[in-house]
Amino acid sequence: MIKKIAFSIIWLGFISYAFLLAPPNNANTSELIEKLINFELEGINPLIVAIFNLMGVLPLIYAPLLIIDGNGQKLPAWIFTFISFGVGAFAILPYLAFREPDFSQEKTNWFIKILDFRLINLLLVILFVVIFTSGIIEGDWNEFVVQWQNSRFIHVMSLDFCLLILLFPALLLDDLGRRQINHSLFFKTIIWIPLIGTFLYLCLRPSLPEKMSSE
Repeated sequence: MIKKIAFSIIWLGFISYAFLLAPPNNANTSELIEKLINFELEGINPLIVAIFNLMGVLPLIYAPLLIIDGNGQKLPAWIFTFISFGVGAFAILPYLAFREPDFSQEKTNWFIKILDFRLINLLLVILFVVIFTSGIIEGDWNEFVVQWQNSRFIHVMSLDFCLLILLFPALLLDDLGRRQINHSLFFKTIIWIPLIGTFLYLCLRPSLPEKMSSE
C-alpha cells in the first residue's frame, strides 16, 4: 500500500509540475518537435536530439519488463506499455501505482519467451549507449541548460528521461523473484545502480523458468 501511495504521489506531482510549474513553451516548440520527428536535425543541439531519440528507446527497454510483469497481473500492462511510447513515465507511473506487488504463478508462453530473449536486451542496451554517448560528446551543454530553463518541452522531456531511468528497480525487484534469483546478492545490488546496473541486470539475468513462481 505504501508503494502504491508513493507512486501515485510521484505521478500526480509530476503531472502537476509539468503543467503548472515547468517553464512555458516558447514559440519554436512545435517547429522543433516537427524537425525532430522528421529527422531534420541541422542546427539542433545533438544533446536534445539524443534525449528525444532515447525517449523512444527507453520504452522499448521497458516493454518486455512491463509485459512480462503483466503476465501475472490483472492490470493490462500492454496498454500502459503502448502509451509509454508517447508520454514516457506519465504512463509507467500509474501502472506502478495500480499493479499488485506480488505476481501469480503463470506459465511462460512463446510471446513471453521472445520478449525474454537476451539478445533483444543486448541490442537495445547497445543502441542506448551509442545514442547517449554521441549526445554527451557532441552536445552543447551550455545551450542545453538555457533551453532547459526556457522550454517546457525540453524541461519536461529531460525530467521524464531521468525518471524513467530511476524507475527501473520498481519492476526489477519482482523480476528477481520471478527468475528465482531473489537471494543473489549480486543481482539484488546492481539493480539499484542507475542505468549501468539496470543494463547489466538485463544482459546477465537468467532466463525465465517454464513456470514463474511467486516465491
